[in-house]
Amino acid sequence: MAATKRPQRTGRPRGFNEDTALDRAMHVFWRRGFEGASLSDLTAAMGIQPASLYKAFGNKRALFDKALARYLAGPVAFMHDALNEPTALAVADRVLRRTAEFLTEQRSRRGCMTIQAALASGVEGEPIRRKLIALRVREQDALRRRFERAKSEGDLPRDADAADLARFVTAICQGMTVQAINGASREDLLRLSDTALRTWPKSGAEAAAPAKIRAASGTKRPSVTKR
Repeated sequence: MAATKRPQRTGRPRGFNEDTALDRAMHVFWRRGFEGASLSDLTAAMGIQPASLYKAFGNKRALFDKALARYLAGPVAFMHDALNEPTALAVADRVLRRTAEFLTEQRSRRGCMTIQAALASGVEGEPIRRKLIALRVREQDALRRRFERAKSEGDLPRDADAADLARFVTAICQGMTVQAINGASREDLLRLSDTALRTWPKSGAEAAAPAKIRAASGTKRPSVTKR
């Protein structure tokens, strides 16, 4: 007698939207940090049971890694996009301006996830702290490489230090994070950006003011609603 093949069982479809759940997990980590985000915090926000979390995302560390990737590709993708601006000053202007806009959105008043998620790091969070430090170093190094290219193209003076400029832009961004948490308005941070860029090194003719740089690249300073 020929054996009758039984139909293969298919996995039970998940009763939740994985994309939505991941977005909610990102906000929990962003608000509470890695160690501060308990399993109950995460599952409550995601609307799932612990077993579903582990099945869909792995452990807490794996979930954090996915949430971080979502954050980098979403809310702060402008950091990478800014590197495509035609001049070093336009790169710095876009990074600082978009940081000011981002940090004063209501959801971002908690600061930057790459900084907040590593605060109060104990034994459990030490690998995360090291991961986020390495990430911030890579972001600063990407700016340095872009400014090195600007020097080679004659866009920055030969005596400009690309590493110092990258560190300068990064430090202003990080300072904006603290200012925003303290309640600074968007207008406050945009003025800070403009003030910082007045010190930008000039090459050849006098460097244009930030407003002229934005006009040349086709971008506009956003309208500001005072908070």
